[in-house]
Amino acid sequence: MAKLEKRVNYRKQYPGLSDEQIEALEKSDRKMEYQQYDLKAERYRIDYVKRTVAFVPSREDSYERLLEENRQFADERVSVENAAVKAVMLEKMQTCLELLAPKEKELITELFLKGKSERQLSRETDIPYMTIHDRKIKILGKLKKLMDK
Repeated sequence: MAKLEKRVNYRKQYPGLSDEQIEALEKSDRKMEYQQYDLKAERYRIDYVKRTVAFVPSREDSYERLLEENRQFADERVSVENAAVKAVMLEKMQTCLELLAPKEKELITELFLKGKSERQLSRETDIPYMTIHDRKIKILGKLKKLMDK
């Protein structure tokens, strides 16, 4: 990335601007330079007093450069083991849901599969909100026990 070498003379280019406006334009130029160059550039810092040279790596890196260095990246696909465990757990959950009473299954279906809120279900069924909440907690506890078997 080429570093911005020439500074724009905003006073000359826009003579009618106030000092605050010119300062804001110069700051925005410096921010752009920082984001386009300083974050991406590696450099060496020389300390003449201690006679040391320190390498300062870039704080941002490009995907292409990392590939050139043969860096390895995590595979984004789901592993076979995780997919198998998920399939078994879903099958077990389906079996446990079938063991619930019809009213319990209906409540869980409305809340979790249809995505309704407890308050929305309360309005639709004329059952108090806290009653629905308490039933949900009780059913989830029952499901947990069934899943742990």
